[in-house]
Amino acid sequence: MNIGFVGVGRMGANMARRLKDRQFHITAVYDTNRAAAISLAAELGCAAAQDLSQVTAACDVIFTVVTDDNAMRTVFAGTGDNLLVNARGKLFINCATISPQVHVNVEKLAHRAGAETLEACMASSITQAREGKLYLMCGGNEETFHKAEPILKELAAKIRFIGKAGEAAKVKALVNMVMNINTAGLAEGLGLGAALGLDLTMLREVFSQTGANSRVLETDGEDMQNREHSCFFSVAHAAKDSGIALDLARSLGLDLPLARATKEQYDRMVADGLGELDKSGIAELTFKDRQKHSGDRM
Repeated sequence: MNIGFVGVGRMGANMARRLKDRQFHITAVYDTNRAAAISLAAELGCAAAQDLSQVTAACDVIFTVVTDDNAMRTVFAGTGDNLLVNARGKLFINCATISPQVHVNVEKLAHRAGAETLEACMASSITQAREGKLYLMCGGNEETFHKAEPILKELAAKIRFIGKAGEAAKVKALVNMVMNINTAGLAEGLGLGAALGLDLTMLREVFSQTGANSRVLETDGEDMQNREHSCFFSVAHAAKDSGIALDLARSLGLDLPLARATKEQYDRMVADGLGELDKSGIAELTFKDRQKHSGDRM
C-alpha cells in the first residue's frame, strides 16, 4: 500500500514519520511550502510531488492535513490540477479541522470521481502525532472507516467512529470551542492571580485539585506562567476553529457569548501579528502589563 500526504506542517509531517516508522510505504508528499515538502521527502526517502495529481497517481491512500476550508476546496476542486484527477479507487483520509459541510461536499466530489473519503478529525497535538497517540474522530461511510482502520490504529491511541460525513467535524468543532474557552478562562484566572501577588505555582496546584481543573491547565498553565508560547496549536487555528463552531451556532439561531468573546480575543492577537504563537499566548492579553511590552513577547 502506497501512502501520500498533502500538507506536511507540524501535524502532517509527524504523522508521515510515524507511519514510516511503522513500516508503511510513504510514496509522495506535497505542500504549498515546497521547501517543507522537499525536506520531509529527503528524510523519508519519497517523492516531493510538484502537483496534487502526482500524489494521487503515486498513492493508494492519501492523507490531507490542510489549513482551512479554502485550502480543502482547492486541493479537491481546484481548476486543473487537484487530487481527484484520475482518482478512481483511491482513499482520501482528511484530518484538518474544517467546516462540516466542506467534508460533505468533498465526499460527494470524490464519489463522482470513483474515490472514497473519510474524515479523521484529530483532538491531539504534535507529540501525539509523532508517537501514534492521536485521538481520532471519524466520519463518513462505515465500510470506508473499517478499510482505513488498520492505518489509523498506527496513528491513534483512540479512534471513535461518529457517523456520516460531517458529523465528526461537528464534534471536533465543539471540542476546540470548549478547549479555547477553557484556555481563555485559565489565562484570566492566572492573570488575576499574578495581579493579586499570588504564587502562580501554588495557584496552579490548587486549581488542579479543585473545580478549576482542566486538561488545559495541564498542557498550558505552566507555559502561561513562564511566557513560553512555542507553538503546538496556534492562535490562528484557535480563532479559525472557534469561528467554525460559532457559524454552526448561528445557523441554528444560538448565541454563544463565551465562544464569541474567546474568538474575539484570538482575533485580536492575529490582528496584532501574534497568530503563530501557541494558544497559551492568550495569557499575554490577561496578565497585567504584558500587552504593553509587545517587543518581549515570546
